[in-house]
Amino acid sequence: MDRREYAILALIALATVGIGVFTTSKPLATFFVESTRQFLSTTAAMAWITWWALVIGFAIAGGVEAWTSNQKVADLLDGHGAREIGYGSLFGFVSSSCSYSAIATAKNLFKKGGSAAATIGAFMFASTNLVIEIGAVIWILLGWQFLLADIIGGFMLIGLMALGFVYVVPDDVVEQARQNVLDDGAPTVQDPVCGMEVNPEEADYSTEHDGQTYYFCSQSCKESFDPEEANTTIREQATSLSGWKALADKQWKEWGMLWDEIAIGFIFAGLIAGFIPEQVWTSVFSGATFGLPVYVFWTAVLGAIIGVATFVCSVGNVPFAAVLFSNGLPFGSVLSYIYADLIVPPIMEAYREYYGTKFAAILSGMIFISAVLTGFVIHFLFLGAGVIPPASSVQIAEVKIEMNYKMVLNVLATVFFLFLYWLHRSESVGDESGHDEHTQTAD
Repeated sequence: MDRREYAILALIALATVGIGVFTTSKPLATFFVESTRQFLSTTAAMAWITWWALVIGFAIAGGVEAWTSNQKVADLLDGHGAREIGYGSLFGFVSSSCSYSAIATAKNLFKKGGSAAATIGAFMFASTNLVIEIGAVIWILLGWQFLLADIIGGFMLIGLMALGFVYVVPDDVVEQARQNVLDDGAPTVQDPVCGMEVNPEEADYSTEHDGQTYYFCSQSCKESFDPEEANTTIREQATSLSGWKALADKQWKEWGMLWDEIAIGFIFAGLIAGFIPEQVWTSVFSGATFGLPVYVFWTAVLGAIIGVATFVCSVGNVPFAAVLFSNGLPFGSVLSYIYADLIVPPIMEAYREYYGTKFAAILSGMIFISAVLTGFVIHFLFLGAGVIPPASSVQIAEVKIEMNYKMVLNVLATVFFLFLYWLHRSESVGDESGHDEHTQTAD
């Protein structure tokens, strides 16, 4: 996130406090003391109960990226049938959870010949909203019902996007978008160590082996590259120190891209929980005045709008979603909020730069409509099944550091996190210099 985005978030935070000041019935001094206490305790509580899941989730994602190959992914996504959509969803699921990384990778897959439905539709959405990390945090904060709804709704949204690309968006618009990407510059190749896309004409680091040239994003990747290990099995990677070093580097790259958004998500969840009085929520979510379908639909639209306006995406959305649900936003509308993370303003601007204004507008509109419709349908599907959880089930509580399973999991996760950090920084299995570059998403 850049300074402009941080400035906007600061204004939103001030507006949140301002709403509380102007709507509270308590003396201001009492309001600030109590609200600040609840803000801090809610933020800390959410971080505490999700820490172990975040560590394990990032480690699993790092292992998948480091120990598997995706050199031929684009070739498997060159159509818009069930097979290609399935592959796109699968590769997205095992890929990065960072929205900015997801859209850049989807653009490169689209550029290399993948269909819009399989790359921009299935892969891009799955790599943001169906990955392990976000699933673990949804399960902990919102419950298994939301996790199941996120998965079912995710595939429904991917299906809607695929139908839109095949039957609604004209072929000439899609091909013009592809041409815009192709005109973007020289073709890129993948760093065989970290998986980043690099321009071979501008790469400072390369090596040749058996007549093939390999390009790298940094000196450390070049020095840690072993062509003899390029085709090692997952078992061999998982039982070698170099394999775990590669996992550590990958997961640290994910932390580098997402730590600020996750922190912002917790902070904003705490601000909303602490400074917005209950009467504000009850006035906004006053009930199904014009019938339940109308109520769920307009709150799904509202949820998607909130998702766009908050600038926070991926895992960072979930803590805020928990606060919204606990204060009255309907079940399906919370999903619409979560799904709208791919149309926050900076990402829509990236769409415009990648594909052109027309395609960017169509793509953003399709995501918004699909998010609203999916949330609406999933709400009534789960309502009919009788599995919508009560708002009181959401894990928003005071911080209580007790000797229980959360303490054990967090201690073990912290030890594991420090071990992976040591591997990432260790010179014994690779030079540590240059790894900061991995935190930057390649276009």
